[in-house]
Amino acid sequence: MTATPDGAILQRDKETYAIVPRTPAGLMTPDQLDAISRVARKYSIPILKITSGQRFALVGMKAEDVEPIWDELSMDIGRATELCVHYVQACPGNSVCKLGVDDSLGLGLEIEKMFQEEPFPAKVKFGVSGCPLCCAESLVRDIGLIATKKGWTVAVGGNSGSKPRVADVIATELSKDETLDLIRRFAEYYRGNSGKRLRVSKFVEKVGIDEIKAALNL
Repeated sequence: MTATPDGAILQRDKETYAIVPRTPAGLMTPDQLDAISRVARKYSIPILKITSGQRFALVGMKAEDVEPIWDELSMDIGRATELCVHYVQACPGNSVCKLGVDDSLGLGLEIEKMFQEEPFPAKVKFGVSGCPLCCAESLVRDIGLIATKKGWTVAVGGNSGSKPRVADVIATELSKDETLDLIRRFAEYYRGNSGKRLRVSKFVEKVGIDEIKAALNL
């Protein structure tokens, strides 16, 4: 059996592959958009799809084309099947939105950098919302952050899959530094106490939110 190329996902036809370039907090540059357009035409990639995680999926390429496509894109791999942080979904926040009360894009980028390529028991998804309207779906993400006028709210254990679960709030009115420290401590606690492929939502249900808060000194 031919090994799957790094950063590629075998498709339903068992012959073609998809790749997902890493787009931190859903941000892209004009050069990256040009590169995607260029390789799509050059290699006749039939499907370009914006995913639910604010990323681009390039679908339908041949195995031998995967490596040269990555070389020509010059973008990091956005892991889509591995046990790690898959993405940080972030709204525009106060960078441009008139309703934004804090910098969700900036915080999202810091979280991407903090956890890039770190292993986890299961895939992990973040949602970072720049106001209480929660446009980044923070309460149905593994780890969700919501900005208020008094600081950041942190919630854990959300899931938007076949068995939706609203996340449990574990702290409110935090500064950015306090928020980053808390999610780092929660990530380490989750990594050290969860079973393989046990999503955060199932982990929270198994352990109990009160025990988690006690372990984090909350």
